[in-house]
Amino acid sequence: MASVQDIKRRVRSIKNTRKITKAMELVAAARLRRAQARIEAMRPYADRMLELMAGTARASTSLRGLPLLQTREVETVAIIPITGDRGLAGAFNAQILRRAFALERTLRGEGKRVKWLVVGRKGASTLRFRRYEVEQAWTGLGDRPGYHDAQAVAHRLAELYVEGDVDRVVVVYNQFVSPLVQRVTTQDVLPISPEVLESGEDDVHERALRGDFIYEPEPEEILTRLLPVYLETELFRSLLESAASEHGARMTAMRNASKSAGELIDSLTLAMNRARQAEITQEILEVVAGADALNA
Repeated sequence: MASVQDIKRRVRSIKNTRKITKAMELVAAARLRRAQARIEAMRPYADRMLELMAGTARASTSLRGLPLLQTREVETVAIIPITGDRGLAGAFNAQILRRAFALERTLRGEGKRVKWLVVGRKGASTLRFRRYEVEQAWTGLGDRPGYHDAQAVAHRLAELYVEGDVDRVVVVYNQFVSPLVQRVTTQDVLPISPEVLESGEDDVHERALRGDFIYEPEPEEILTRLLPVYLETELFRSLLESAASEHGARMTAMRNASKSAGELIDSLTLAMNRARQAEITQEILEVVAGADALNA
């Protein structure tokens, strides 16, 4: 059995660890609130973007000349897992990579080639540890990814798609549901589906009742400029969802760690009391035995 002093030192160490986990939980909770506010602030912009694209597409005579809308036979697929730069977030990073590797196995089973691009240090280090060739990695985005980060990723993906290096682009990320629930989501971002242009038609029809629109320059040219912006917006939303999910996962993990530390402290305190009582009992027995020996 460990001595009382050993147990005291262990309890003191666990209490210090619990202070750290509680502090990390509070920091994650504060950052989560800010991340949720950023997601809510971005939604109206994304909705107006869809409406504008749908209205412009309806006014266009042809969409065949728009490279980001063109579909072709899929031979090479780009997979982009969005992970974090840090750990201590439970299964946040592991479940993203698990889904990405499962997708890769499915694609290779269908005879497709796979290119890896990754966001986050955790994903990049895991892929390189498994000896995958990483086309490009974006790290250091931090807890508050900016729109310029989404632009950098979008420009590279559009470049690969337009040049024919990849025929399909899939993003794997954690969609934020609640601090306790993060849903792994697989989203095709290129080619841009025609259904995207149809998704805002109801709002466009309602707005069209107020009057006709005159497009300057031509709708096709406007749409050529809007499609890359839409891609940037979708990637920015994915980055924000991933950041919020990471904060929620870290907050939950640190709360569970603090709870486990408290339970361990209670268990060790009970063991320490038993050890102290055993020491006292042993001392009393020694005193009694010594007194009996003197009287004998």
